[in-house]
Amino acid sequence: MELWKQKAPAVRRELYYYDTSDGFEAARLAARLYSMLKEELQRAQKEKVLFLCIGTDRSTGDSLGPLIGHQLYRKGLRHITVVGTLEYPVHAMNLEDTLYLVRERYPDHLVVAVDASVGKTCHVGCVTLGRGALRPGLGVSKNLQAVGDLFITGVVSGGSSRDPMMLQSIRLGMVMHMAECISDSICLVEKLWESLTLV
Repeated sequence: MELWKQKAPAVRRELYYYDTSDGFEAARLAARLYSMLKEELQRAQKEKVLFLCIGTDRSTGDSLGPLIGHQLYRKGLRHITVVGTLEYPVHAMNLEDTLYLVRERYPDHLVVAVDASVGKTCHVGCVTLGRGALRPGLGVSKNLQAVGDLFITGVVSGGSSRDPMMLQSIRLGMVMHMAECISDSICLVEKLWESLTLV
């Protein structure tokens, strides 16, 4: 089954929350992410990892993914492929074509989907890490393909509103801070790979 066409993963769901508002420990998120990547690489018999950073720089709240992709790309990480940056964002209009290219160019890569999300008000500012596919745009009533073997989201807004315009009023400072927290954690995973030679 093609990864980007499945609607519900066959593997167990796991979801972990990491609060970025105060005392965020990048090492905690990195350790869990490293462990999950190691398990999924073995399970899926893949060799490498691709971070698919989803979102658009035209909306403050939805810019989390491209900001993370931009930061990771500038680091020049050796063991991680990055798709979706500020310069070349992956969003609703080009997601299907991007997934086709990922399948063709990176068949041996495990996909980690990264995106902003809408959740409970008490979770705003939290990063979530989970196993299984991510449904981009679900929080604003968009019906897009599920993507990823693992996912990372940043909860940028809470409440029941599914209006895409709501994302325009999200504070850029909060989104930038969350992007830095997530990027720092992913960079620590790269260091773990180098020291433990996972890849």
